Amino acid sequence: MNDVATVIDLDIGGMTCASCAARIEKKLGKLPEVTATVNLATERALVTAPPDTSIQALITVVEAAGYTARVHAPAPAAAPAPFPVRLAVSAVLALPVAVLAMVPPAQFPGWQWVSLGLATPVALWGAWPFHRAMAVNLRHGTTTMDTLVSLGVVAAYGWSVYALLFGGAGAPGMRMGFEWRPRAGTGPMTLYLEVASVLTVLILTGRFLEDRATRRSSAAIRALLSLGAKEATVRRDGQEIRIAIDRLSVGDEFIVRAGEQIATDGVVIDGCSAVDQSLLTGESAPRDVGPGDQVVGATLNTQGRLVVRATRIGADTQLAQMGRLIEQAQTGKAPVQRLADRVAAVFVPVVIGIAVATLVGWSLVTRDATQAFAAAVAVLVIACPCALGLATPAALMVGTGRGAQLGILIKGPEILESSRRIDTIVLDKTGTLTTGRMAVVEDSVQCTEVRRVAAALEAGSPHPIAQAIAVGVDQPPPVTDFRSHGGLGVEGVVDGRPARAGRLAWVREWATVADDTLDRAADAEARGHTVVAIAWSGAVQGLVELADTVKPTSAQAVAEFRRQGVTPYLLTGDNAVTARTVAAAVGIDHVLANQLPADKVRVVAGLQAAGHVVAMAGDGINDAAALAQADLGIAMGAGTDVAIEASDITLVRSDLLAAVDAVRLSRATLARIKTNLFWAFAYNVAAIPLAVAGLLNPMIAGAAMASSSVFVLQNSLWLRRFAPTVAEPRCDEE
Repeated sequence: MNDVATVIDLDIGGMTCASCAARIEKKLGKLPEVTATVNLATERALVTAPPDTSIQALITVVEAAGYTARVHAPAPAAAPAPFPVRLAVSAVLALPVAVLAMVPPAQFPGWQWVSLGLATPVALWGAWPFHRAMAVNLRHGTTTMDTLVSLGVVAAYGWSVYALLFGGAGAPGMRMGFEWRPRAGTGPMTLYLEVASVLTVLILTGRFLEDRATRRSSAAIRALLSLGAKEATVRRDGQEIRIAIDRLSVGDEFIVRAGEQIATDGVVIDGCSAVDQSLLTGESAPRDVGPGDQVVGATLNTQGRLVVRATRIGADTQLAQMGRLIEQAQTGKAPVQRLADRVAAVFVPVVIGIAVATLVGWSLVTRDATQAFAAAVAVLVIACPCALGLATPAALMVGTGRGAQLGILIKGPEILESSRRIDTIVLDKTGTLTTGRMAVVEDSVQCTEVRRVAAALEAGSPHPIAQAIAVGVDQPPPVTDFRSHGGLGVEGVVDGRPARAGRLAWVREWATVADDTLDRAADAEARGHTVVAIAWSGAVQGLVELADTVKPTSAQAVAEFRRQGVTPYLLTGDNAVTARTVAAAVGIDHVLANQLPADKVRVVAGLQAAGHVVAMAGDGINDAAALAQADLGIAMGAGTDVAIEASDITLVRSDLLAAVDAVRLSRATLARIKTNLFWAFAYNVAAIPLAVAGLLNPMIAGAAMASSSVFVLQNSLWLRRFAPTVAEPRCDEE
C-alpha cells in the first residue's frame, strides 16, 4: 500500500444480504492496492485506494458485480421503504391461499384453481425482488441468500403447477390439510401454493422490518445533521444583516438573540447567557457563557443577547465532525463481524448442495417424491442466514446513534473490542478531573471585607487569577490610582485607603504580616494552592487561596470505573503536591506527577507491557501521544483538535461520567453483537438438521427464518434504551 492513500465513500445499491457485501469487498479487493469495507445495513462502502485511483473504475467494478454505486451523498431524510405496497398486496392475496390449504371445510369445488390464481401474482410479482437478485447473481456466477429464497418459492410454485396440470391435484373433490411435517404417500396430490405465497409474505415482512429498523437506528444521526441553523445575523459595516449560513466566514461577528440557535462554532465577544447544549451533549443543564467562552454551533441561546466571532464554519464545525465520526463508525465493521462475512460468502453454495443431497437422499430412501421435495425446500428456506448479515451492523447503528444522542462519538467498530478488555484507565488532571480554571477556595477567605477589597483591586487586571478573584463579588467598590505590577500584583486606593493584592513576598515589602498568616500561607502552598495576600492600613489583612477545582462528577466517575473493574491512574505534568491533593479528592490511589508528554507515553506503554489493557482520557496537546499509544483513547469534549484526532472515543461534554458511559455503551453494543451472532449461528446449526430430517413444513421453516432476523433487529433496538449514568447530588446541592 502506498504511504499516502485516499478513502472513497460509495453508496451501494442492490445489496440484499451479507453475501452481497462480501462479494463486493472481494471484487474491489482484486484491484491493485485497494481494500474495501462494505456495510449491508448502511449500504455504504469505504474504499482505501492509492490517490491516483479512478472513482469511475471502482464504480465499474461494483456495477460489473451486479450492483450500483455512486459517490456517497448524505440524504437529509430517509427514502421511503421499498416493500410496503408489494408486501400489502402479497399479504392480501396469500391469506385466502393459506386458509384454503390449511382448513379442509373451506375447500369448495375448484378451490385449488382459485388458489393458483391468487398465488401466481404473489410467487411471481411479490417475490420478484428475490428472482431478479438471483438472476443477476447467476449471470455473474455467484449466489446469495436471495438465491435460496427464490429457489424455494419457484420450487414450491413449480411443483404445485405440475401437480395441478399433470399429477391429479386439480381433480374435483381433492382435499388437503395442514401438516407440521410432510406426510408420506401423498405423492403429486400435494400442493405447496401456500408455501410459495406465505414464504414470500414472510420474507417481505422481514425485509420491511429490517428496513424500518435500520431507518429508526440511523434517525439519531439524521436528526444530528439537521440541527444546524439555516441563517445568521452578522455585523458588517456597522449594520446587522441576515444571511444564509453558507455565506458565513471565519472571523465574522454574528448576533444570537434569546431563543435562537448559535449559527456556528465561535467565541463570545460580548454578552452573557446560558446555552442549552442538550441536543449535542445530552447535558440537561444549560451552560453559562460570557466573553471569551467557546460556543458550539446548533446549540440554543436561552437568555441574553450574544455577539459571537465565528472560528469554524461548514465541515470544520463540531457538529459536522460529529456527523463524520458517526458515519465512519456505522460504515465500518467490528472484528467479530468478519467471521460472519466469511461464513456467509460460502454458506449459500453449501446450503444448495445440502438441499440437493436431501432431495436425492429422501428420494432414494423413501421413494416418496413429496417428502423428498418438502425436505429439500425446507432446507433452502430455513437456511437463509439473513440474521448473520444484520447481527453486527444493526447493533452498531443503534449503539452509535444512541451514543450521538448522549454526546459520545465512537470512531469505529473495532473500538468496541478494546472497550471490552480494558482493565486500567489513565486520567489526565487538568481539564479531565478538574475544570482547568482557577477559582477561589471560599473557605480560605475569613473576612468579607478582604474578599471585597481583593475583588475591587483585581477587577482591573486581565490576569486569569485576578479575574477568578473578581468573579462572584457584586458591585465591588471603585478603585483610584490603580497600578499593575507584572508578575507581582496590583495596587490602588479603595474606600480612601491605599491597598495591595499580590504575591505575599511582594506585599510584605509594603506591609507587616502576622505569624499565623505566614503559617496559613505555607500550609496552603503545601496543598498546591495559589496564595494572594491582601493588605491595607500597613498590614496584611487576609489571604485569598485559589485552586484548579475538581469537577463535581469526577469522584463519582472514578468510583464507577472501579465498579466496572477498571483501575484508575492519575497522570499529570503538575507538581506532586497538587496531584496528590486532586487524587485524594476523587479517590485515586496511583499518582504519577511531573510527567512530560514523552513520559506519559512511556507510562502507558509500561502498563501495557505489564499485561494491562489501558484506556487514556485527556484533552490537551500534551496528551495526544499517550491517547494514541493507549488501547482506548478518550478525548474530552473541550480538548484540542490534536487530542480528538488521536483518540478513539470523543466526548462532546467535558464530564468524566461521559467517559464511564462511553465504556458502558461500547460494552453493551458489543454484547448485543455477540448475542446476535450467537443466535444467528445457533439458529442455522439447529434448524438445518431438522429440515434435512424432514421434520419441518417449508412454511414453518419460512416463518422461523423470518423470525430470526426480526429477533436480531429487536435485540439491537434495545440499545435505544441505554440510560446514562446520573450525577449524584453533592452536599452543597441538597
